[in-house]
Parts: sequence; structure tokens; C-alpha cells
Amino acid sequence: MEPGYTMEDIAPIAVLMDELRSEDVQLRLNAIHSIPTIALALGPDRARDELVPFLQDSVDDEDEVLLALAKELGRNFEEYIGGKQFAHVLLGPLENLSAVEETLVRDKAAESIAKIAEVLSTPQIEEFYIPLLKRLSQGEWFTSRTSSAALYPPVYTKVSWSIQEDLRKGFAALGADDTPMVRRAAAKWLGPFVKNLSKQHVLSDGLPIYRRLQSDDQDSVRLLTVEDLIVIAKQLTPPEVKEQLLKQIRHSIADKSWRVRYMAATHFNELAEAVGTELVREELIGQYVQLLKDNEAEVRTAAAGQIPGFSKLLEKEVILARIVPCVRDLSHDASQHVRAALANHISGLAPLLGRDATIEHLLPLFLHLLKDEFPEVRLNVISKLETVNGVIDIELLSDSLLPAIIELAEDKSWRVRQAIIEYIPLLATQLGKPFFDEQLGNLCMSWLGDTVFSIRESATINLKKLTEVFGVDWAKVQIVPKVMGMGQHPNYLYRMTTVQAITTIAPSLNLAIVQAEIIGPLLQLAEDPIPNIRFNVAKSLEILATTYGNTTEGRDFVCQSIAPVLERQKTDSDADVRYFAARALQKASADMLG
Repeated sequence: MEPGYTMEDIAPIAVLMDELRSEDVQLRLNAIHSIPTIALALGPDRARDELVPFLQDSVDDEDEVLLALAKELGRNFEEYIGGKQFAHVLLGPLENLSAVEETLVRDKAAESIAKIAEVLSTPQIEEFYIPLLKRLSQGEWFTSRTSSAALYPPVYTKVSWSIQEDLRKGFAALGADDTPMVRRAAAKWLGPFVKNLSKQHVLSDGLPIYRRLQSDDQDSVRLLTVEDLIVIAKQLTPPEVKEQLLKQIRHSIADKSWRVRYMAATHFNELAEAVGTELVREELIGQYVQLLKDNEAEVRTAAAGQIPGFSKLLEKEVILARIVPCVRDLSHDASQHVRAALANHISGLAPLLGRDATIEHLLPLFLHLLKDEFPEVRLNVISKLETVNGVIDIELLSDSLLPAIIELAEDKSWRVRQAIIEYIPLLATQLGKPFFDEQLGNLCMSWLGDTVFSIRESATINLKKLTEVFGVDWAKVQIVPKVMGMGQHPNYLYRMTTVQAITTIAPSLNLAIVQAEIIGPLLQLAEDPIPNIRFNVAKSLEILATTYGNTTEGRDFVCQSIAPVLERQKTDSDADVRYFAARALQKASADMLG
């Protein structure tokens, strides 16, 4: 042992060394997660002089451990080594991690280096960070060059003019690298890098890098340049965009690879907003129609998702002349995914077209999509009816709406049934009470008896929301009698549903209804032969007691009706019933005392 060090001084780092050499990966992982604690035990000086060099030398061979290390070093670790003025010390181990083979580790290391860059001063950046960036950018292995692309944007604005020039040249070299992986990284980080450039340098340096990448022979590189295009367009004036970028816009939208066209379609609205209205009218309408008619379903799906957003930039006459015919074709598309995307977004056209044009052009398409054979298409139309309802009277749709809802409610997939239940309160608001009671009331009750628990659970939440929409008096007549009636059913699942429905709905009712309609049948279920039902009754009584026990009348109700039953349940033969009854009594008394 070195003179001047006690056993306690040596122990933390010795334990860490042992654990990091362990064959057990989990033990090594735990050791990495405990680094902050060890650094704290060592103190800033020793953490800097011993712990960081040790971490730099011990590059594990297990990606999971390396990933954990890269994460830990980026979590304000400079606080453990003496603060911001020493943050550059952490760049050493992270530089090693930036060059490993596993992409996840490299990405996380680069992310941590970028976080450290935020706290470095300009002298620290110029002395320590820039040399690291040059080493990575010129590394022999493509892995380090790939990592370096992410490290240009965080420091560009913090360094001197001459170093900025070097950084622009360095990034340009990455964009022209022989390895596609490096060019991909350059394409990914070009947008963030260009955001930091002056207008002059966007034109002199940013544009040439972008053009080279945009015409790359690898589609995996070209597809990443769509977002770069948007960033550059935002920094130029509309005439400059027309002069400098029009050719590239056309190329990306008409690219021979569907993956590039898909990216163009996905980001089309952002592009349209960036280039300005004149270019949208002259050029992009035609390009957009091209994407809506693309021969790949994935591209048409992405383009369909942009319909309302892009149409906002157009006059009504143009929407009717150019966009609506495409929408009509998409509503009959062979791909169910395209039709589903259209159904999700078509309603966004209604406010733009107004009442008459919506009735004439969109209503037939809504009605057609409501009869689609694919459940998701019908669901998507129904989920967006709120937008349409503000423009036309929803009753125009009601004849087709009802069969669609009923069909979805009986769909063999429980997920579809669950999705339609979640839209019912929204539909109820729009259709109104009389229509709902007549057409959908029984349907909502039938879900309480569904064979799938998730549906029964959603059905009880649905009833609570409907009570909030239509009011307590409506619930007293339409919901409560039917729910309580199920409590007499010979099948215990129905009786269980009654108890669970009361637990969910009770807070939305009032004390008078609970006393008159609910408490009697619920207390009968407290004697049910099935323990599961008895302990759910205890839970339900707890909700009733805590909801209504805060008024004088409510406290009397709890003391006279609820407490005696819970006291009896405390001596039940089933342990769960005894537990929940005791918990309910404890909470009820705490609430009443409170």
C-alpha cells in the first residue's frame, strides 16, 4: 500500500477494479452504475487522477457494459470530478467509446460528448475538444469517423473564425468519405450543423455538401438529406430556394428509390412551409399529386397523412381541382393502409372546404369509408368526426354511422371493440341524448357482458364518461337500473362487472342515487359466495365512503350503511376480503376525521 493512503482510501477503487474484471456481466454492469457513488467516495481529485484514467484503460468487450459507461459519463459526471473546469477530463474515455464497433455505444458516447461540450469554455474546447474531433474525423476506422459527425454542431458557434473554417472543411470531408456509413452520418447531422452557419457559409459550404449527399449512389444516404433540405430552405429566401434548391427538390420527390420518396412524403408539409407560397403554387402542388399517385403504397400512405396540412397552404378552388380528385382515388385504393391513413386525415379538409363543398365532395367519401371492409378504416373515420361535425350536421352521416358502429362493436378482434368503446363518449356529445338512447344505449350495456376483461373494464369507464356527458339524472334512468340488474345474474362475471361498474361510476353520481338505487343491491353482494366478489365489494364501499363521507349526511350514510358491513367482512373466512375490509374501514374513518 502506498504511503499516505489508508485502507478506506484504496477500497472503493479496488472494489470497482475487481467487479469490472468479473466474468459476470451483471456484476460489471452494477459496477458501472455505481461509478458516481465511487467518485463521491474518492473525492474530486482522486476521481480525476485515478478513476477516470482507470475507466479510460479498461474498455470492456461487452456492449451492454460500454453503453452503461457512455450513459453514466454524460449524466453531469463533471460534478464528481471538480466541476466544469475539469469536464474535459471525461473526453478521454468517451473518445475510446466513440470508436467501438457497436452503433448504440458510439451514438451514446457522441451524445455524452455533446452534453459535455455544453459546459466547456472556449479555451477548453479549443485545447481538448477540437483535437479529439480531428482525431475521430481522420480515424483509420470508419467507426470513429461516423461518430465524429455528431460532434461538429455542438461547438461550431463557440470557437474562433479560423477553427470554424477547419470545421466546415472537416464536415465536407465526411460528406465525401468513401464509406457509406460515414456519409450517412454526415447526412444525418448536416441539418443541425447548417443551422449554426451564417447565410454566406450556408451557400458556400452547406449547399455543396448537401448537393453531394443528395446525389449519393446509396439511397440510405439520400433519404436522410430530405430533412437537410428543409433546414437549408428555411435559411434561404424563396427566390434563393428556387434558384439553389429546385432541382434537388424535384430529384428527392421523384427519386428512383421509394424510401427516399417516402421520406419526402413524410416531411412534405415542413418542406412546403419552408419554401414559401409561390413555389408551393408553381411547383409543389404537382409534386404532391405525384406522391399521392405513387406506385408504392407506403409512399401514398405517408402522402395521405399530409393532406390537411398541405391543403391549408392552398386556395379552396385549388384543393377542389387538384387534391380532392386524388382523395377520391385514395378512398378506393387497393391498400387498406392507404385507406386507413386517408380516413384518419380526410376530415381535416372539411373546415377548409366549408359546408356546401364538404357535402358535395367529401360526404360521399365519408359514407364510402364507413362501409370499408377493414375495421381500422371505419374506426379512423369515426374517431375524427368531431372535425366534420363543426362543418356539417352529423345527422347527414348517421344512417351510415350506426351500422358501422354496430359492426365494429361486434368485431371479432377485441382491440377493435375496445377502440370503438373509447370513441362512444365523443359520439354521444355530437349525436345528442335522444339519438344515443334510441340507437346506442343497449349497445353500451352489452359490452358489460363481453367475454374479454379489458372490454368490460372499458365499458364501465365509458358509462362514467357518458354520465359526465349527459348528467346524473340521465344515468339514474338509463344506466343505474341496468347495471344493478346484472348483480342478480347467475354467472359470477356479470355480478363482478356490477361491482366494478359501481366502483367506477359512483364518484360521478350523487348521494341520493347511491342511497336509493345502489347501496341495497351492493350490500347483498357483500354476502356473495364468491370471495372475489366480496373483496371487490369492500373496495367499492371504500370508494363510496371516501367519495361521500365528507358531508354530515354522507357521514351518517357511511356509519349506518357501510361501516357495519365492513366490520362483518373483517371476520370473513377469506384473507383478501378481511384485508380489503380493514383497509376500507381505515380509509373511511381517516377521511371522516379529516
